[in-house]
Amino acid sequence: MTTGTRAPWREAYLGGSPEAERKIFEQMALKIMQTQAKNAKGGPIVAGFQAKVTFAVDDAELRFLDLPPELRVGFAQPGAVYRTAVRFSNAEGRILSDHEPDLRGAGLRVHVSADEQHDLLMTSAPVAHARDARQFTEFALATAGGGIGRYLGLVRLVFVIGPFETIRMVRNVLAGRTKATSVATETYWSRTPVTWGAETAVQYLLRPWTGTPDAGLPPAGDPDFLTHEMEHRLALGDVRFELCVQRFRDSRETPIEDAAVDWRSSSAPPEPIAVLTIRTGTADSEAARALRLNPWNTTDEFRPLGNLNRVRKAAYDASAAHRDRERWLTELPLRNRIAGAAMRGIFGTINRFRPWYRLPQTISLLNLATLRDVLRRDNLIDTEIREAPPRVRKAPAPIPEDKRSYRTHEGSFNDLSDPPMGAVGAAFGRNVPGVNRPDLADEPNAIAVSRELLHRESFIPATSLNILAAAWIQFQVHDWVVHARHPLGVDDVRVPLPPDMPGWRNTPGGPLEPEMRIGGNIPKGIGADGVEILYGNVASHWWDGSEVYGTNTSKARALRDGAKIRLTPEGYLPVDVHGSEITGFNEAWWLGLSSMHTLFAREHNFVCDQLRERNPGWDDERLYQTARLVVAAIIAKIHTVEWTPAILNTPVLDRAMHVNWNGVPASDWLTRFGVWLTDVHTLKGIPKTVPDHHGTPYSLTEDFVTVYRMHPLVPDDYTFQDPATGHTVRTEALRDLLGDQADDVLREVGLTNVLYSFAVANPGAITLRNYPKTLLNLEREGELIDLSVVDIVRTRRRGVPRYNDFRAALHMPRIERFEDLSQDPDLVRRLSTLYRSVDEVDTMVGLFAETPPEGFGFSDTAFRVFILMASRRLQSDRFLTADYRPEIYTQFGIDHVEATTMTSLIKRHCPGLAGLIPDEANAFRPWAS
Repeated sequence: MTTGTRAPWREAYLGGSPEAERKIFEQMALKIMQTQAKNAKGGPIVAGFQAKVTFAVDDAELRFLDLPPELRVGFAQPGAVYRTAVRFSNAEGRILSDHEPDLRGAGLRVHVSADEQHDLLMTSAPVAHARDARQFTEFALATAGGGIGRYLGLVRLVFVIGPFETIRMVRNVLAGRTKATSVATETYWSRTPVTWGAETAVQYLLRPWTGTPDAGLPPAGDPDFLTHEMEHRLALGDVRFELCVQRFRDSRETPIEDAAVDWRSSSAPPEPIAVLTIRTGTADSEAARALRLNPWNTTDEFRPLGNLNRVRKAAYDASAAHRDRERWLTELPLRNRIAGAAMRGIFGTINRFRPWYRLPQTISLLNLATLRDVLRRDNLIDTEIREAPPRVRKAPAPIPEDKRSYRTHEGSFNDLSDPPMGAVGAAFGRNVPGVNRPDLADEPNAIAVSRELLHRESFIPATSLNILAAAWIQFQVHDWVVHARHPLGVDDVRVPLPPDMPGWRNTPGGPLEPEMRIGGNIPKGIGADGVEILYGNVASHWWDGSEVYGTNTSKARALRDGAKIRLTPEGYLPVDVHGSEITGFNEAWWLGLSSMHTLFAREHNFVCDQLRERNPGWDDERLYQTARLVVAAIIAKIHTVEWTPAILNTPVLDRAMHVNWNGVPASDWLTRFGVWLTDVHTLKGIPKTVPDHHGTPYSLTEDFVTVYRMHPLVPDDYTFQDPATGHTVRTEALRDLLGDQADDVLREVGLTNVLYSFAVANPGAITLRNYPKTLLNLEREGELIDLSVVDIVRTRRRGVPRYNDFRAALHMPRIERFEDLSQDPDLVRRLSTLYRSVDEVDTMVGLFAETPPEGFGFSDTAFRVFILMASRRLQSDRFLTADYRPEIYTQFGIDHVEATTMTSLIKRHCPGLAGLIPDEANAFRPWAS
């Protein structure tokens, strides 16, 4: 046995760094999925490589020989024996006859313990056709599908990697493709290296045991003869192989990053280290066939080396997830790509002179679709720190069935190929690049800005909406976005008071202080750029009704009574010892939230009853989880097709949001043609499509939080009426409807009267000088805060750009003068006094100051984030796309979601309001009193 030498090796990362390489690999993994789709030709998706398994067992034996000291590493110890799964396959990504010339593959999973497995992957050619990861993926995509497409792909490959490399790769593949007669007589090479301890690198191979008999000629009419030959061979005796290694010698003879160099050398022949035995009578195993092998399923002592190995982690995971319906590929037809590019050019020119909302309806709708495509391309920024370079791992366990069928309370496993995506604690992303401007953190003074531009001087109503719309959006925001914060006194943000302000009490009964202190947000860490501060979401990022059900399993259990949510006999939420209502999330609590939470808790219990009646054999857990799915989908639908068209009150947005959920009506042939030409998936509505993250892992964003700062919607004064008589029941100030007082008022006035009274009254307009007075000196968890100042400070400290930079990043023209923001001379004076230039105007101030399009409840700038994220919240969610189906929801569940509107929901739980609003009316617009 050759002892070999220990020599150092070096890995070089594509793009110059692990993070750059990771981003390249993401695109390569997508190309592997495209390869699978081409090979499938409309049929089931199969493995991207070695698609046809010819024989597999799960109880072979790997026994190590007497190893030299330097190879005694980890599980590789003299005499050690391990159960090993073995899988043989053809190398093609298509299911072909075994008679076809092809490379052959062998994969081992060595079971050391429940927490340690090692996957070894090999192919029946001693050297790879591809030098690196780029060649590997481009060649796979070029040759996928077979037929004329394969030849056209090779022509394209000439322009991608050059003619000489293309010819070399084709020659290598053709030389390796043979007509095998038995998987037991082939030799299989790893072709890429792994570490073997801290100082040794090896490639490994599996070769037939000396004396293994050849197979006879295969029968001409059997396309699966390799399977049958192995079965026959095992009926006669054991089948054995030698596992050997070839050691790294130097960077020229045995390079790490160039996989097209043959490591074989007469001066260093393969060293046998173990014997693999497949025992007589072993049967073909479905479990072994179903294994998803990956060379990164190992331990640090045996880490794969080289970029071709590094890409395999992302590529193989993507391929397996695509095959198992855990990850989806959305392929746009060529006409969509061509027409989309043309539309971007056309509307990009038109919008310089005429905004989208001043175009004819159908043209405006296409303009919005094009704008959304541009924003998807440029304004989805992932901030989460990702694994780079790849790390070894325990072989992933199968995903539990309950996590496939139901939402988790923590938001994990919505994306089955990336379980942490969007879960509680995941970082907020960005729609525009974050900024780090400590010099502007206190400029101008946030308290002065608030007093001059935000404080409500007199109530400005939004006459096209009712207060239900104000309560609804806060109900939604608590499901979507919650930043964790320190208690006051731990890591405070300090805002100096203006000179004319004598002091501020930061705690109830506390002393006057020369500054306003705000509890600081708890950071998640520093971003990949080493500068950006990341914040994690306390809620999940998904549209999952967590404000009703809770953001963790233990909280959810505490709210339940069997399958139902606990309510009092009168149908109200129970209260805790402090008088606060017990629900999923009750911060910033007031009567509007109390009424929404109560309404949807009742709806959950109604759905449970309906499901139990139709499925008497179901247990409480299945009833609860299915009802939770149904209610969360109802919430998403109401927001999409009712609340949004109410606050964005134009025919174009009404059509656009109904298209998002329902697709384009068959009668609207002009829109159908335009959408067919530019975005075929919109034709049928998002719930009938599959998840698509548009190239960026899903998360809600800091910019999304910013545009949903809509506190001006909340009035300071309320009148409660009896809908039966129209008489006033009582009047209350907002201050008396906050916190634990909300529950008392709801029970005394009654849910029916509260909802009616909200429905006939207007909220505030989202504009300057309309911030609720009550929220300017608000007690919250032991703090006294001016919420308008908090909103400004939070936006600045979380790295959201100022208004002009925010607009520019969203492809909007910059404003040049303060007069571009407002035609009100007094506001212009205040703005120019506070800000040194228009470039320093706070984002929230600019959004409130901007004149919205006619019918809009908020600005066109805010709408850019809205149009991007409104579709994304649906399109990324498995339970609102691929798994929005009767097998998951039940047919009743799907029908109930589609039939339920906010109007029908209110009528169901408050039947006394049945005659006061037509069934087809939008519940968020003012009702007739």
